[in-house]
This record gives sequence, C-alpha cells and structure tokens, in this order.
Amino acid sequence: MASDVRGQGLVVGLDAGGTRTRALLAPASAEQGPRVLGEGAGGPGNALTVPSAQLVEHFVEALSAAVPASARDRVVAVAGGFAGATSASPDDPGSVRARTALTAALDRLGIPAGHLGVWSDIEAAFASAPGTPAEGLALVAGTGAVAMRVTGRRATTTVDGDGWLLGDEGSGFWIGRRAVRAALRMADGRGPATLLAHRVGLALGLPGECLPDDAWSQARRETYRMHLLPAVMAEPPIRLARFAPLVAEAAREKDVVALVLLDEAAAHLADAVRALRPRPDERIVATGGLLGPDGPLTSRLDTLVPALDWVPDGCQGAVALARLDHGHHL
Repeated sequence: MASDVRGQGLVVGLDAGGTRTRALLAPASAEQGPRVLGEGAGGPGNALTVPSAQLVEHFVEALSAAVPASARDRVVAVAGGFAGATSASPDDPGSVRARTALTAALDRLGIPAGHLGVWSDIEAAFASAPGTPAEGLALVAGTGAVAMRVTGRRATTTVDGDGWLLGDEGSGFWIGRRAVRAALRMADGRGPATLLAHRVGLALGLPGECLPDDAWSQARRETYRMHLLPAVMAEPPIRLARFAPLVAEAAREKDVVALVLLDEAAAHLADAVRALRPRPDERIVATGGLLGPDGPLTSRLDTLVPALDWVPDGCQGAVALARLDHGHHL
C-alpha cells in the first residue's frame, strides 16, 4: 500500500457477477482519483443463484486479497454491485442475501461494516462511467442481456433481462444457442452451409469421423446429429453461451450465417434500448463482453445506438458509490 495514504480512510467496491467477484480498495477521498490500492478476486457472486455459504466464501476470498490485514480497521464504507440484487427495496430477496453474506465476510476479516451499500451489478456498472453519472440508460450484453433506465443512481425501468429460457435476446447465450441451431439445420438440410457446424463440433470434442467436411453424405449428417445432440444436452443450458465466440470467429471469415446472426443480436439490443425511449443526447452506458473494445457487437451497435459509453465492469462504480455513501450524498 502506498505510504502517502497511510492513516487515511479507505473504501471497498465489489463487482459480484455470475462468473466471479472482484474487489477494489481505494482512498475514501475522491480527490485521490481512481487510484487502486488493492485488488482481489473470488468466485461467482450472484446473490440469487450461489448458495449462501459459498457466497460468503467467495466474498472473503476477494476481500482478503484486496484489503491487507494492516488496513482493515480503516475501511469506512463498502459498496457492492451484485447480480441478482437491486437497490430498489431493502427487502428484495437478492439484496437481503447479498447484504447478509457480505456482512458475514466483513465480520470474518475484521473489516468494520461502516456504511454498507448494496446495489445491482448494473447500477454499479452505470456508476463506473466517467463522472459517476446519476441519470441515463444502461445496456448489458454478456452471457445475458438487459437494458435499464437509471434515475437517481437506481434502476427504475427494465427491458428484457428475462433469463435464458424466456429472454436475454442478443446475449451470449442467445448467440450460442443460435450457433448450435444453425449447425443442426445445416446437418439435416434445412439450413445453408456454415463454418459454425465444424466449429461447434470441434468445441464439443466430437469424434473426427463425425465432423463435417466439404461433402456431407447423408450418413455423415446423421452421425453428426447423433453425437452433437447428446453432447449439448449433457451440459446446463446456459453453457451454450460459450459458443458465442465461435460465431465472432466465423463472422471474421465472412461466414454469411454468422454475420446475419450477429446483426440480429445487435438489432435485439438496439430494440431493448429503444424501448426505454431515450431522450436526445441521453447518456447510454454499456458493459459486457459483447460490447467491449473488441466485442463482436460493438461496431454493429454503434450504427444503431450511437455514442455508447463503454465500461469494463462495476468495480470503479462501486468504489464511487461507497465514497458517495460515506459522504452522505446519496
């Protein structure tokens, strides 16, 4: 820890998503800027889907790495953005579980709770944009997809985010599922030729004799389908999201099916934003693996929804919210 901040108050910001939990330690004073004094990572932090005991362990893992033992008594505020939680109501089940697990983790490490803020991961991501905005729209496109209106730093209106079974259109899951469908349609003759058939088969580790080649015989088609379907069905449905990068790869090779699929995904995300009825020049903050600097939907969405502000995650936003909470500005 830098010597010039010793003795000063500290804040902790967490970004607890479906894949991992990240924690940042920073000076409590905003005058110090976005300086990171400590960083740690732990397991998934979805407040609704991760069992409570595991949730505590994942938070302990991230916090213990981010906050040295010698600095723990100087933490004055902690804020977290949690998948599965919302700041709209303290009685929200996800928020209650997030607060309970975080409090237990802090107690175990001897970190004073002080001001403890529980937010949704999307609210924290929105606050990560330059200037820590309080009003505007947020768009998330990773494994899932959702658009939200943020008012007074809190999400007030939601479009999609309905999960893999009923929604999340344009998400990594949606793209991955469409990739497998395209492979099956090619195999049974309903769809056009696509690189996705070969790429999906390789990703699933299908035997070489059932991978498609340039000349698909009827027997090869049947063999491919016979191996592909059980391999897909053996995994949780959400695992289909792992095929989304294959679509981006095929699109770079000008595969027509992949190009159309990505265009459709971007159109779904644009529809979600439009459903929020953006005001002229209203700020739109975007995050998620599909929308980063190298994301496969970034350039496509830029033509449909101009001037997106991209942020990598909600860690810096959680730090900003902890600082604001400590200053009693919320």
